[in-house]
Amino acid sequence: MNLHAKQVKEEARFEFGANWARFLSVLNDERIEQAKLSLKKMLDVESLAGRSFLDVGSGSGLFSLAARMLGARVHSFDYDPQSVACTNELKRRYFPDDGSWAIEQGSVLDNDYLSRLGQFDVVYSWGVLHHTGRMWGALENVVPLVKPGGALFVAIYNDQGRASRMWFLIKKLYNELPRGLRFLVLVPAFLRLWMPTAVRDLLLGRPFRTWRTYSAERGMSPWRDVVDWVGGYPFEVARPEQVFDLFRDRGFTLDRLKTCAGGLGCNEYVFRRDAN
Repeated sequence: MNLHAKQVKEEARFEFGANWARFLSVLNDERIEQAKLSLKKMLDVESLAGRSFLDVGSGSGLFSLAARMLGARVHSFDYDPQSVACTNELKRRYFPDDGSWAIEQGSVLDNDYLSRLGQFDVVYSWGVLHHTGRMWGALENVVPLVKPGGALFVAIYNDQGRASRMWFLIKKLYNELPRGLRFLVLVPAFLRLWMPTAVRDLLLGRPFRTWRTYSAERGMSPWRDVVDWVGGYPFEVARPEQVFDLFRDRGFTLDRLKTCAGGLGCNEYVFRRDAN
């Protein structure tokens, strides 16, 4: 039994890869296009041709695929073997036998593994590092992977104080429950997350509009994101200024910041590493 499987069995880790495998069944061209638009907007580019792209925690492989479609040379890795399998499946579908897209199992906490990767023009890690169990160490570990003058695009859960502590307990409970009973946590959490939006849309005369258009932001499935959110454990959070200070002190300049307005979800950061 590998370390990942052992941690899942010990209820210390959510099986993100199993969730992403189900997501691939609803992946379509529209969601892929929205993922490409997300990268183009946040990185302020029209193309990634001629650039190297490292996807730290590739998950479903969607954003590795988007980067490859934008012309980047892509290296994807994930700690979860099922996530690696998902990324390989997308490569098989869209870029079979492509020498410009490498996929591996690896951990952002494994310094020996990271030291063999080299440096990249773009290092991307969306919603991953806060699930490692050592978020601040993981954030430190991505620093050497960025070329001088390169970009680092990370998304980290926002620290909501008491609410974040509550979600920590909910996520821990979800993972400790037998699989057949996890709906006891998932259903109430789903209602808490989506009912206010559904009621608002109904009152505005546009039933389920937000649900139907959810993929327009990142190309993700709303239901899969709910399961991912509730089950996502380990779970850590950070205030924007904490993330900013860490990278500023290591020679990075903030290029772009997209916050979740103090609410639930991730703050997104694009940093540029100093060229000298």
